[in-house]
Amino acid sequence: MSSLSNDDIELRNQITQRLIDLRKSTGLNQSDFAKLHDIDRQQVNRWESFESERGVTIYTIKKVCTLLRITLQDFFNDPLFK
Repeated sequence: MSSLSNDDIELRNQITQRLIDLRKSTGLNQSDFAKLHDIDRQQVNRWESFESERGVTIYTIKKVCTLLRITLQDFFNDPLFK
């Protein structure tokens, strides 16, 4: 696997931060969010990890958007990405 460019790392970190911010906006910690949506807590932890080289896929982002009842446009329409 080739190393990520600085731009790629920045985007990965922005996406990770957005996932964290959206989960926190629900008022739930990772465990409660996972229980509510019937997913593994470790999965939520991986989504929110800045350490992962791979980051999350667009499919995962779409899944989170569906869980939170927002669109992909809503996800990316945030000052974090400007």
